[in-house]
Amino acid sequence: MSLEYPDPTLFGHDPWWLTLGKALAVFVFLILTPLIAILAERKVMARMQMRIGPNRVGPGGMLQSLADGVKLALKEGITPKGVDKPVYLLAPIIAAVPAFMAFAVIPFGPEVSILGHRTALQLTDLPVAVLYVLAVTSVGVYGIVLAGWASGSTYPLLGGLRSTAQVISYEIAMALSFAAVFLHAGTMSTSGIVAAQDRIWYVFLLLPSFLIYVTSMVGETNRAPFDLPEAEGELVGGFHTEYSSLKFAMFMLAEYVNMVTVSALATTLFLGGWHAPWPLNMWDGANSGWLPVLWFTLKVWGFLFVFIWLRGTLPRLRYDQFMNMGWKILIPVSLVWIMIVATERAFRNEGYDFWPVALVTAGVILGLVVLAMLWNRLRRRQTRVPEHEASRRAGEDVPAASTFDPMAGGFPVPPLPGQRSPVPPRTPVTVGRSAGSARMNREDSDV
Repeated sequence: MSLEYPDPTLFGHDPWWLTLGKALAVFVFLILTPLIAILAERKVMARMQMRIGPNRVGPGGMLQSLADGVKLALKEGITPKGVDKPVYLLAPIIAAVPAFMAFAVIPFGPEVSILGHRTALQLTDLPVAVLYVLAVTSVGVYGIVLAGWASGSTYPLLGGLRSTAQVISYEIAMALSFAAVFLHAGTMSTSGIVAAQDRIWYVFLLLPSFLIYVTSMVGETNRAPFDLPEAEGELVGGFHTEYSSLKFAMFMLAEYVNMVTVSALATTLFLGGWHAPWPLNMWDGANSGWLPVLWFTLKVWGFLFVFIWLRGTLPRLRYDQFMNMGWKILIPVSLVWIMIVATERAFRNEGYDFWPVALVTAGVILGLVVLAMLWNRLRRRQTRVPEHEASRRAGEDVPAASTFDPMAGGFPVPPLPGQRSPVPPRTPVTVGRSAGSARMNREDSDV
């Protein structure tokens, strides 16, 4: 079976109307998919929680997402008094536009004929296409940071700072997972990476990279259980607390478009892109014509379902747990895995043909080591008892080193691990009397 993979040198030679049509098709796809995804998320989570979900607007509630968008558009746009207005208004645009731009290099299918013109089902391609996606999606976080800073409020600022730390931590792990794909495929072009997976998908050969990327993409999109920049229990609403109307809707649109983008990138890098799954790939026509667009879309929706499943299943992590996982587990494991893939690539360049078995074996062993590390950390955290807690259980006095003065610096600060704020003695209040009369009686007795 011969497949017609697009040649990267042919991009940029389409007629202007064909390029415009492909750009419009990508834009419509990125607008319609979030509308369906929001409705699917509410329906699936309702099913998980034994609820009904949206069922009023349209047949079976199918127009609920559209009604929510119209409602947000018709709401009054309130701009708080203390904001930096130009930055405050530009932040939602900066957050939303890069999410659309990143989809320009994602391949939907092979070469097809459109009105007599042979063209690839891809807007464009670059020799460093995946690095372009990484760079463009990194710009989107500036919208979140600027929104938190320009709001002139404490909680949005904290949400913006959290998002900055989150992107720095998990962008490194994501880039390292990309590096393993580059080394094995020998190209950074998205169409070239898809062509390299015509026999074996990289989810099998590069399993640790796939798991690291899936974890990082959830952190990159600020989705549960990694939605710390907008944690309602801690930050009210996070970076978009002071936003309303269409400006708030643009942040929500950016989040869901980013979900589609990272899902499409995971499909391209690890699940064979538009290639048909087994056993459908044994049929000659499964990977030709317009049918690969269906396989690509189904794979993207599989990742979107994982996003919804995680939100309805896992509780939100503490911030220190989230940072520890990124810096102490994902990044070190990524570095070790890159060394293994680089060694395999060197052997393959020398003509050795045992690379598939060696990579799969090394990936399984590394995955078991990571699971053992996680289990060990969780077990140690459960069995460890703080020193002051052990002293309290034994009936001893808490050592002075574990207590601290929360007002020592002039403003209240929370206790660190292992510290405890001193509990002030309570004044007994006689029943039927106020605290003021009890204090007066105590002062009279002192006199």
